[in-house]
Parts: sequence; structure tokens; C-alpha cells
Amino acid sequence: MGQMISISGRDGDFAGYLAAPASGRGPGNSPGVVVIQEIFGINAVVRAAADWLAGLGYFALAPDLFWRLQPGVELTDRTDAEWKQALDLMNRFDVDAGIEDIQATIDHLRVTAGVSGKIGAVGYCLGGQLAYLTAARTDADACVGYYGVNLPARLGEAGNIKKPLMLHIAAEDGFVPKAAQAQIIAGLQGNRLVTIHVYDGVDHAFARPGGKNFNQAAATLANRRTEDFFKQNLGMP
Repeated sequence: MGQMISISGRDGDFAGYLAAPASGRGPGNSPGVVVIQEIFGINAVVRAAADWLAGLGYFALAPDLFWRLQPGVELTDRTDAEWKQALDLMNRFDVDAGIEDIQATIDHLRVTAGVSGKIGAVGYCLGGQLAYLTAARTDADACVGYYGVNLPARLGEAGNIKKPLMLHIAAEDGFVPKAAQAQIIAGLQGNRLVTIHVYDGVDHAFARPGGKNFNQAAATLANRRTEDFFKQNLGMP
């Protein structure tokens, strides 16, 4: 289990959920990973993702990116009211400010006791888009995006990606039509630092445990690929 901490950003302090490895190879030897939320805030699913990474030996920190709109929001995908609130938060969310908060979170992790200095990022849904932008705009060492939304509108920044990026795409994603998927693949295929995996027969949020679109086989495969990607690019925790 992790704990809530405070992160200092350009516009003020905001909260984050930090999960630390139970044991490491000694001070300064465990990489860090920023866990980037979906549209539901730092809920149980996000905290579980951080705990999973901590179980692998990483320091995992999930920043509250909705803090300017509603600090501490924690929603699920189980009711229409929560979906309405989550979509409203997403529509009002300032992506540029969010990326600045992610950089602040990276900076916080780099100086956290026990962290090697290597920092990755992984995001889901809205966080998948932000993971892509984290690769393009921050000094993260490696990034992973799960079923990121609105990526075609961000392809103009592809040339700024200088560190490894992995994207997991749901072939039947209701929020990312096949035409958009084709744009993403075509727009990034020239960058050898980018790896794209497409998962046939699954919908958006196939890796969200307990969600209506959760697919165990696809989630297990994507998560294993993410584990291997971070081991290769961040070092063995």
C-alpha cells in the first residue's frame, strides 16, 4: 500500500499517490514511474496500477492532475453520474498544464530517496494521450500509453520524441476509430523509438480491471510488454 504525498509544481502544490517497493537493491537503485490517470481521478484502479509497479520494484507516483478543477476526485466507471462528471472534468482539463504537472512529478521522483534517477511514465485513456505528450515534451526516459485518446491531433509533436515510447491500441476502441488508429500508426512509423501494439477484438480500457471492457488475455499481454519495456529502458529494479 502506498501513501498520499505533496508534489510542488509551478502553479502550486498538488497531491500524488506514491507506492514504494518493499525492498530494493540499495539506495539509489530503483527506477521511478509516473502513473498517469484516466478521467476518473486517482481512484482505486490508478492506485492499483501504482501498487503493481511497486511490486515489480519501482517507485510509482500517480499525480492528481485534476487538482486545479477538483482536488481529490475519485470516480468509477460504474454509474452514469460518475461518467458525466468524469467527462466534464476531461473537457475542462488543461492538457498543457497537466504536462507541466507531470514534469514536476518526474522531478520529484528523481530526487526521492532510493530512486536511481531513471524515470518512466505510463498512462491510460486520457493518460495515454498524456504519456505520448510526456515522451514529446518532458525528460522522461521511457513512456507507455494505453489506448490514448486524441492522438491524431498530437502527431505534429512526433518529431520531438527522443526517448522510447510504447503504445497499446485497442482495435475496436469506441473512442479511437480505426481511421484514427491508422493515422497514429502512419504518423509514428518512421520513428524507430516508437513501438506500437494493436490488440484485436478488444475495446477501449481493455486493461482496466473490473471495467466492462476488461479483457484478461489482452491486459496480461500488454502488461507483460510494459514490464519488459521498462526493464529494458529504465534498468532492472
